[in-house]
Amino acid sequence: MIKQLIIGDTLHELAATRRILERLPEEHLSWKPHEKSMTLSGLATHLINLLNWQIAILQHSEFDLLTVPLRREPINKQASILNEFDENVDKLEKLLAECNEKLLAEEWTLRQGEHIIRSQPRAMAFRTFGLSHMIHHRAQIGVYLRLLNIPVPGSYGPSADEEAP
Repeated sequence: MIKQLIIGDTLHELAATRRILERLPEEHLSWKPHEKSMTLSGLATHLINLLNWQIAILQHSEFDLLTVPLRREPINKQASILNEFDENVDKLEKLLAECNEKLLAEEWTLRQGEHIIRSQPRAMAFRTFGLSHMIHHRAQIGVYLRLLNIPVPGSYGPSADEEAP
């Protein structure tokens, strides 16, 4: 049951995320709405990194923030963003298909060296640290697109830019 819920949620959210990435205007990838904000390409690259984290949650019993680079250079080509996103989605979908309820119930730990930030069942970590985190940043891209006057695709029904069926 847990696996079915995770797969259903994940497939929906991945499709909605891809739709928003398809709208990225290459000429505005270096744009940001505020000096403290990430660039559009930085945010899109972060979404790809979050897929890597989701993959890591399913593959490993812990994730140590000290073992990953703090910043990754933003990807500045829309085609490259979509290609890497699609490659990671393929890996994630395969891992989800192969996982079982026992794996999803196992403890997963987020740490920074010896400091444990969070320990929880893998399914909960996947949902909060992976999927909800991705949804949050996808929504930020939606705001960026709105500010750039680019039609925003709906995630849970039509957006203000789309007609209801």
